[in-house]
Amino acid sequence: MDRIRILGGAPLEGSIPISGAKNAALPLMIAALLTEDEVVLENVPRLADVAQLKRILSNHGVDISIRGRRHGQTEDDGETLTINAKTIVDTTAPYDLVSTMRASFWVVGPLVARMGHAKVSLPGGCAIGTRPVDFLLQVLEVLGAQIEIDAGYVIATARHGLKGGHIKFPKVSVGATHTALMAASLADGETLIENAAREPEVKDLADLLIKMGAKIEGAGTSTIKVTGVSKLHGATHAVIPDRIETGTYAIAVAMAGGDVILQNTRADLLDSALETLRSAGAVVESVPHGIRVARNGNGIQAVDVTTEPFPGFPTDLQAQFMALATRGQGTSKIRETIFENRFMHVQELARLGAKVRLDGDTAYVDGVDRLKGAPVMATDLRASVSLVIGGLVAEGETIINRIYHLDRGFERLEHKLGRCGARIERISG
Repeated sequence: MDRIRILGGAPLEGSIPISGAKNAALPLMIAALLTEDEVVLENVPRLADVAQLKRILSNHGVDISIRGRRHGQTEDDGETLTINAKTIVDTTAPYDLVSTMRASFWVVGPLVARMGHAKVSLPGGCAIGTRPVDFLLQVLEVLGAQIEIDAGYVIATARHGLKGGHIKFPKVSVGATHTALMAASLADGETLIENAAREPEVKDLADLLIKMGAKIEGAGTSTIKVTGVSKLHGATHAVIPDRIETGTYAIAVAMAGGDVILQNTRADLLDSALETLRSAGAVVESVPHGIRVARNGNGIQAVDVTTEPFPGFPTDLQAQFMALATRGQGTSKIRETIFENRFMHVQELARLGAKVRLDGDTAYVDGVDRLKGAPVMATDLRASVSLVIGGLVAEGETIINRIYHLDRGFERLEHKLGRCGARIERISG
């Protein structure tokens, strides 16, 4: 099993290209199930989760081809996928495919909307909380599907098609909003979605669906109206930049020191996180086609953070910010309101010398003068990269085990950090 080895103490200087967003690419790929025509997706990141979703879609009979590199493109450019779901040969998504990635459960919406039937295994993914699928099933029931759960599978049936309805979520859910958008696009009549997720990835999905012929108003706000159509057609769409990768590398620069341009990304995708980073003592400014991040001369300041749905501070940057706070001047307070079990990285950061106290949904991080390298183990995707950030400044050698979590969400991480001066390498085997 691969590991990451880091020798801490090197500042970061140079540029880092930001990949397409994993959390946007996955629902965009799934949306291709809604049409018989080809959907072309550009700027798709090369990640383990994307590869797994390709296998899941192929199991349904979807043909996926990868366009070869064009003149002027480099390995930093994302893939271009052509997805053809003209013939759905199987509406079952089996346990062995779905169990490794929670987002794969989202195929249930397009399958029942287009084919009238879906049998999808209950999902797996990072062990950071229950993240139930109740809201997703509520969406399908409101739209007229019959739902049965049998032997670990959700069986959704709509023999006469889905019908428009009024969906009001008791709690913001990105996955359920994705499902509602896709299913309602082919439902008969109008669907009103209230308390919808406002994340940029939701807006990106709506933008693709509109290109495919869907009638959607209000995406990016908490109230979305979808007027169903009988058929969707093909489209070409570029995946938005990954705001979580952007924030992760911005935090890494603030931690290690230096001056880095994050290329091909947008500040408006993570304004709250960047403002928090400024409060912690980083220089953050927009530049053409990217963001410049540098550490000021006053060190890292203690900052209080509460995770919230977009446009608030993202839960997917909580672990990374905690790593930064371990070197802050004073005590930082970090409250996690999205997932109930997303502090598993605390004990691993403690192995590097971090001082963190937990009280329910809140972590108190007392800044220390130094961290020391040690063997650590990744527990989930975002926790794993928090250990990388800690290792960048830890004295001596840090070995990060179980980095398959990293490969699910960060493309060529060791290469991107290494090109900026980090002493980091992947150890195979």
